[in-house]
Amino acid sequence: MQAESAGNQQLLKVINRMALVRHLCANPGLSRADLAVAVGLTKSTVSLLTRELIAEGWLVEREVVATGDLGRRPTPLFIDPSRLLLLGAEVGVESVRVVATSLTGEVRARTVASYGSSRTAKVCINSLGNALIRIGKQLEDAHQQVIGIGVGLPGGVDESSGHLHFAPNLGWRDVPFGLLLKDKLQGSPLEGVPLLLQNEADVAALGEMEFNPSPTTDPLLYVSINQGVGAGVIVGDRLLTGRRGFAGEVGHMVLQVNGPLCSCGRRGCAEALIGLRAMLGQQGEAATPVPALSSLGEIQQRLGDQEAGTVAAVNKAGAYLGVLLQNLATAYDPACIVLGGSVVELGDAFLAPALSTLNEYAAAANLEPPVVQTSRFGADAVAVGAAALARFRLTRPVIPSSSSSKAQADSSVTESESN
Repeated sequence: MQAESAGNQQLLKVINRMALVRHLCANPGLSRADLAVAVGLTKSTVSLLTRELIAEGWLVEREVVATGDLGRRPTPLFIDPSRLLLLGAEVGVESVRVVATSLTGEVRARTVASYGSSRTAKVCINSLGNALIRIGKQLEDAHQQVIGIGVGLPGGVDESSGHLHFAPNLGWRDVPFGLLLKDKLQGSPLEGVPLLLQNEADVAALGEMEFNPSPTTDPLLYVSINQGVGAGVIVGDRLLTGRRGFAGEVGHMVLQVNGPLCSCGRRGCAEALIGLRAMLGQQGEAATPVPALSSLGEIQQRLGDQEAGTVAAVNKAGAYLGVLLQNLATAYDPACIVLGGSVVELGDAFLAPALSTLNEYAAAANLEPPVVQTSRFGADAVAVGAAALARFRLTRPVIPSSSSSKAQADSSVTESESN
C-alpha cells in the first residue's frame, strides 16, 4: 500500500511539473506567482518544481521585469531553448528527412537521406536509423540532451505499439516499425530515448499546434498533399486518430463514383483526383509508385512553359481539392485549415482553384468559409511535427487506469505538497 501511495505521489508530481511546462509553452514570461495562480498550485510547490525544471534544462530564467512596484521584482520564466532537444523524422516515399529542434520548435540541425533503388521497409528503417544517429552525433554537447524522438509515417499507425498498418504508396503492410527502429538504435547514444510514431499528417497538425507562438485556433485541420493525401485533426488539445489509427486518411474519401483507380484499390478517391498522378495524367497507373520529387519538378516545368494540358490538369486537381476541403469543413467545422506537403509548392496554379471552389460552396450555403493557410514549416512540416509529437506526449503524462490514478485524473492538476 505504501508503494502504491508513493507511486501515486510521484505520478502527481510528474503531472504538476508538466502542467507548468505546458503553461509556459503557451504563456512564456510568467513569474512563479503567476504560474501558481494559473495552474492552481501553491507558491511553495511551484517554486520547488520550477527549481527542479530549471536544473534539468526545461526552463530558464530571464531578465527581471521592471514593474515600478516596491519590493522584489518577479522573475519571468521561459522554456529553455538550448539544453533539451527533440528529434523529428519524416518517412517519405523516396527519402527520410530528420531535424533536431529545441523544445520551442527552432530547427537546430537537419539531414535528408535517400533510399536508393530499394524502398523496402528494412532499407528505409536502416536509412532512418543512420540519419537519426548522425544528427544525434552532431548535437553531442555536455549541456545538451535528446529527450524524445518522433517519426511521421505515410499511412495508418497504431501509436501505442508503433505498428504501421498500411502505407499504400510504399506498398508496406503490417510493419512493426517501432520495434525495428529501436533495434537499429541499440548501442547508439539514442538507445532508450522515448520513441513515438504517428501518421505524417497527424504529426504535422501537432507541429502547427505545439510550436505556434500564438494561440492555435480550435479545431485545427491539417491537410497534407504529396503523392498521397492525408489529414490531421486536433480538437480540444486532442489528436483524433480513430480506433485503428486510420482517422485522417482523407485521401481515400471517394469524390467521384467509378473515378480513376487509386493506390488503395478503390476508384474515385481524393488522392487519385488531386495527387501528382492526376496532374500527370497517370490515374490508371496507381499500382506503380511515382517518383514524387521528379514528378513535381516536371509539373512545375510544364506550368512554367504554360503547357495547356498540364495547366488544365492542375486546375482540375485544385478544384477537387476545394471539394475535399468543403467536405472536411462540413464534417469538422474547423476554425483553421492548414495546407502542407510538396504539392503546395505549385502555388496559385493549384491553390487558387481550390480556394475558389471552397468559397463558392460556402457562399451557396450563406456561410463564412474557413480560414485556410499554408504550413509555417514548409518542407520541414512533417519532420518538425514529429518532434512536436515527442513534446506533446512527454508533457502529457499517461495516467494509469487504476481506480486511485483515475481519481487523480478527474482534475487536470491536483495540489501536492509531498514533492
